[in-house]
Amino acid sequence: MAFTEATDMQDINLSKEEKTGRATADGSYSDSDIGFDDKATKRLLRKIDITLIPFLSGLYLLSFLDRTNIGNARLAGLEDDLKMKGLDYNVALAIFFPFYVAAEIPSNLMMRCTRPKIWIPSIMIAWGTMCCLMGVVKNYTGLLCIRAALGLAEGGLFPGVTFYITMWYRRHECGLRMAIFFSAATAAGAFGGLLARGIVELDGAHGLSGWAWIFIIEGAVTLAVAFSAFFLMHDYPDTAKFLTKEERIEVQRRLEADRSSAEGFDIKYFWDALKDWRIWLHMFITLGIFTPLYSFSLFLPTIVKTLGYTDNTAQLMTVPPYVVACMLCISGGYIADRHGQRGIYMIGFNLLAILGFVLLISSSHAHIKYAGTFLAAGGIYPNVPQSIAWNSNNVPNSTKRAVAIAMQVACGNLGGVLSSFLFLTKDSPHFYPGHGTLIAILSASTAACIGMRWYLARENRRLEQKKERGENVGSFLYTI
Repeated sequence: MAFTEATDMQDINLSKEEKTGRATADGSYSDSDIGFDDKATKRLLRKIDITLIPFLSGLYLLSFLDRTNIGNARLAGLEDDLKMKGLDYNVALAIFFPFYVAAEIPSNLMMRCTRPKIWIPSIMIAWGTMCCLMGVVKNYTGLLCIRAALGLAEGGLFPGVTFYITMWYRRHECGLRMAIFFSAATAAGAFGGLLARGIVELDGAHGLSGWAWIFIIEGAVTLAVAFSAFFLMHDYPDTAKFLTKEERIEVQRRLEADRSSAEGFDIKYFWDALKDWRIWLHMFITLGIFTPLYSFSLFLPTIVKTLGYTDNTAQLMTVPPYVVACMLCISGGYIADRHGQRGIYMIGFNLLAILGFVLLISSSHAHIKYAGTFLAAGGIYPNVPQSIAWNSNNVPNSTKRAVAIAMQVACGNLGGVLSSFLFLTKDSPHFYPGHGTLIAILSASTAACIGMRWYLARENRRLEQKKERGENVGSFLYTI
């Protein structure tokens, strides 16, 4: 069915004289209005890109580093020092995610009601503090408490920033930006291994173990960046000081022409999101992507160690798969934006990830299994920004979109609870239950992608047919 949300686009505090000649008779903007030419538009986008994307990517790099560095700490003696045994490590991983999920929807609504440059740095300070505190815990109970608090503090960043990106770019410009932003997760995976290898050399300094220094140093970096974020972040285009008055008008015009929908805050859009079955299907698709994502990021050091490498070498051997994943993440986002489609690329990347886990589960040869980690990473990571962009592309209203993204990411992050128990010590070195479960979950996600793409393509054909009959259905078509 076509979207019917009211068109109450958020005003950008422009005077009536500034809008004169830019709006049609009904008060909306269109591509036929006087606007920037292609060269000026490219300059505008490049200006926004340079100002926003590198900094946002840096924030997510820190976020992902601080939630997954426990995998590196494990190799540096965390379990022995805290006298952990059995499933203790897996529980420590899992306890993070329920609190992480619980924070996501409230956080996005809070950011929608307040200001990104206040909300995002504030939650950064909270999680940076928690990361530092993990370095001084003295027992397993303390570790569990701090991991839970870390999840609550971090929960708002990923859905918040992905929603924030949709408030600056048109639908088929978001995918690449989200891919660049999320590629920071692959950089965190690569950088985390290298950083951990160096930090563990501090083992014994000031009476602290190497694993403790991993948490403390990485948390301290987050805190330093968080305080700078209060001054470096911008809110929305209507108040961006780095844009001229004409550029602010043009950004708003482009967004309204692209989405043809409202931007005002209304709680009814929260309920609309909860009742939209398409968002729930996207949630299921994302669950099938985030589960292998967290399994891979949390257990890759453990998996690589089973291939015969020492602890320190295993830290370094985790780097190359993330480099490949980073390149595919960005290139996949770029191509999908140019093509104006999402589903077909998600299906392809899921199949690549399935092939990687098939190599891991079926081979006993170390080199083949290591090659499988490249394919798995190359298939999993690009699909995270693709899935978020696909969902957000098809939700015009900003409030509903904020809730839809938070719902989607929250469901996906529930996969973190499942992934925490997929790779158990008793299943080492082959981890048949873990790899087999991930293959099944990815296969189900792929089937859902196929179904969603078929449905959206059918709806677009129906809308086009109505247009041909002269019916007024608006200009919005679904991204397939």
